[in-house]
Amino acid sequence: MLDFIDREVIPFTLQMYDAVGYLGVAIAVALETIVAPIPSEIILPMAGWKVSQSAADPSVLEPLTGLPWNLPLAVGLATAGSLVGAVVGYYIGAWGGRPLLDRYGRYVGIGADDLDRADRWFDRWGGWAVFFGRMVPLVRTFVSYPAGISRMPLPRFLLFTTLGSVPWNLGLIYAGFLVGENYPVIEETIKPYEYVIYAVVIALVVVLAARFWWGKRQRRATG
Repeated sequence: MLDFIDREVIPFTLQMYDAVGYLGVAIAVALETIVAPIPSEIILPMAGWKVSQSAADPSVLEPLTGLPWNLPLAVGLATAGSLVGAVVGYYIGAWGGRPLLDRYGRYVGIGADDLDRADRWFDRWGGWAVFFGRMVPLVRTFVSYPAGISRMPLPRFLLFTTLGSVPWNLGLIYAGFLVGENYPVIEETIKPYEYVIYAVVIALVVVLAARFWWGKRQRRATG
């Protein structure tokens, strides 16, 4: 897998950035947010690498603007791509997700009760689920679908998607900027931050599960 990334993914990503610059960053992140064809852990550090190249050699220019690569613009376009991909996933969930899962979910162990519970959970905690989900590998790709299924208000969904996407995009792009061509150490650079994110998400899930269980117990006691 690592050999494939070195031989195929990284050269293709850099060629796309050389051809369409910031637009390539936005497109790649949008696709990753919907179906994860290329991990953002590769896409985003490569954008940071381009920024570091421009910093070292001002003749390395972003092709659309004709100016040196810029860190805030790279983060901004990556976040725009995140929003586009998230909205697509949201509407897939809103328009077709629940009926599709109602019909075929049982074949993969997802029952109607599970979907009802997910709807209630997102109705109450959806913003935080989207916020933290945007900073967790793999989860960030799929969190838009249940948000759409639960019909989470779109402005709120966009707000929490943005708040969760910005630190993730900034962290990975800046990691690529710091390590430059030494991309094999990117994983080691961001790993401590990933562990912090995992710890926060796990703690949040525990708290929410405890509150859900306690609320259910209280309703039974009063019912």
